[in-house]
Amino acid sequence: MKLSSAVRTRAIIQKHGFRFKKSLGQNFLIDDGTLQQITGAAELSPRDLVVEIGPGIGTLTERLAEVSGQIIVVEIDQNLLPILQETLGNWENVQVYLGDILKINLDQLVLEKSEGQFGPGGKRYKVVANLPYYITTPIVMKLLEEGYHLESMVIMVQKEVAERMVAPPGGKEYGALSVAVQYYSRSEIVTRVPKGAFLPPPEVESAVVKLIKRNEPAVSVTSETMFFRVVKAAFAQRRKTLLNALVNGGFGIEKQKWGELLGRLNIDGQRRGETLGLEEFAAIANRISAVL
Repeated sequence: MKLSSAVRTRAIIQKHGFRFKKSLGQNFLIDDGTLQQITGAAELSPRDLVVEIGPGIGTLTERLAEVSGQIIVVEIDQNLLPILQETLGNWENVQVYLGDILKINLDQLVLEKSEGQFGPGGKRYKVVANLPYYITTPIVMKLLEEGYHLESMVIMVQKEVAERMVAPPGGKEYGALSVAVQYYSRSEIVTRVPKGAFLPPPEVESAVVKLIKRNEPAVSVTSETMFFRVVKAAFAQRRKTLLNALVNGGFGIEKQKWGELLGRLNIDGQRRGETLGLEEFAAIANRISAVL
């Protein structure tokens, strides 16, 4: 019987006396159709190495092991280790690592576990995971910003977060997270997932998102630090015009100078930040980098 069976999941949890930790966002996936969509979206083959973050009792891991060459599982809850030993012990291509993904150098871990076949100097690897919702954004941004040797991510996240990741300019979902994710990757929603697909059911709806890491960022910038400062300022107070948001952004540039700068770029300062595309944010950041 597959681990995706709710009956077997409950039996394993009861056998080991496991108690869900709300503080770790533990909601175990038990829906077979969703598991198939996740593995299908990841486009896995025996040539792939996959990193899974937060495996629960190994339900998704089991599916990944069937179609991938090597799986490295990162789990923070040591109470799950005896369960994972039972559920995954017969899979020779699965390695379980106890640790906090936010404190791990993932490239280094992959290099060591793959004996140099994957990671810098080797092939790129994939991340497939049902992420804990309370730290989804920090995990995703770490994986994107650190410059890891990633090929793609297929991740389960809160539905509203998924919608923000893929949102185009102009809507209420579009914000700093949208810009950051789209700067580093090409993003799409694979499927939406109901609460009943989990044990225990979460309080929110979920979605599976696929992020394909770009070989180069979506736009060329002189300074990534300045680019994201501009983005942060533009979205800090969404009701303000772009001009006023930038004036209050801590750049040390007075309003008249900001107006002139935006005018040279043919960007109307009366627009709201959420109407700007990545190219316009890059143009502003590059111009500021040249004058400061």
